[in-house]
Amino acid sequence: MAPAAAEPAFLRIQGVVKEFNGYKAVDQATVDIAQGEIFALLGPSGCGKSTLLRMLAGFETPTAGRIVLGGVDLAGLPPYERPMNMMFQSYALFPHLTVWDNIAFGLKREGLARERIAERVAAMLKLVQLEKFARRKPHQLSGGQQQRVALARSLAKQPQLLLLDEPLGALDKKLREQTQLELVRIIESVGVTCVMVTHDQEEAMTMASRIAVMSEGRFLQVGAPGEIYETPASRFVADFIGNVNLMEGRVEVDEPDHVVIACADCRHYVGHGITGTAGMAVTVALRPEKVQLAREQPADTYNGVRGVVREIAYFGSFTVYHLALASGARLQVSVANTLRHREREFAVGDTAWAHWSPSAHVVLTQ
Repeated sequence: MAPAAAEPAFLRIQGVVKEFNGYKAVDQATVDIAQGEIFALLGPSGCGKSTLLRMLAGFETPTAGRIVLGGVDLAGLPPYERPMNMMFQSYALFPHLTVWDNIAFGLKREGLARERIAERVAAMLKLVQLEKFARRKPHQLSGGQQQRVALARSLAKQPQLLLLDEPLGALDKKLREQTQLELVRIIESVGVTCVMVTHDQEEAMTMASRIAVMSEGRFLQVGAPGEIYETPASRFVADFIGNVNLMEGRVEVDEPDHVVIACADCRHYVGHGITGTAGMAVTVALRPEKVQLAREQPADTYNGVRGVVREIAYFGSFTVYHLALASGARLQVSVANTLRHREREFAVGDTAWAHWSPSAHVVLTQ
């Protein structure tokens, strides 16, 4: 992935607000994006991510704030004068044109010389590995091939900024997963800065160098995929990114090197302090894959809970067990299927002990 934090800002989004009849679709969005970075706007429908992308493209005008690209304030610049290109979920390919002509379309409108257009189209076809399909029409291509044609057309004019709106949303799950890394390879080989919008957490985690998690028009957290997943800043972020067990509790002990939190079904020993106070209400976030299952009660009095297996979901590479706890809460445990046949597997109705390490959980105060 492209470096992010240490690089100087190439795209600056500063205090951007967008109001529609008094409703703030985007509220004080601020972030610096480095040149060559793939930056993802991630959030549920209606969170403001597409509105922000449209402001970058020039299709919407900010109510307040500034958008600066390469030191140039984009205020007042219409979309066709902005040094960027946008790829839509539908791809918007011209059905009556060949792959070659679809890629060449924008270059012809710019009035480039015929030889220069031919060189540029050839380079794009090679980049997306579609040289053999140059004379085909879009309907003669697979969904993944159409997606690469749309990308080649977006990159043909050598934009400073590439905007992707749900770039893989039209593909089925397996093809989407296969295409994610290929798309990153193409973007990084060109070196273009990219801002993408997606509601798919796995897509953002796989493709982006950094992610901004949005809710109700605001950035709740900006960081690298691993940072967002392992150290979420809020309950919303923890719950939105992947699966998580959220347990409400109160701080019993808070020392510089550990904290003890009492929840309804167990007591957590966390291997770091949180600078909180005794009795403070917190939420413990525990990822299912960080929990282990055992038939016998662990020796440690912390970080363990007894439950009854109520549901089992088999996903091939892993199995998720849903444990019913004494309080009525549910705990998810994800177990990797590293062996084809495991002895003493748990069945619905079995009693099991779930346990985890002091470094497995995150304490959330908001």
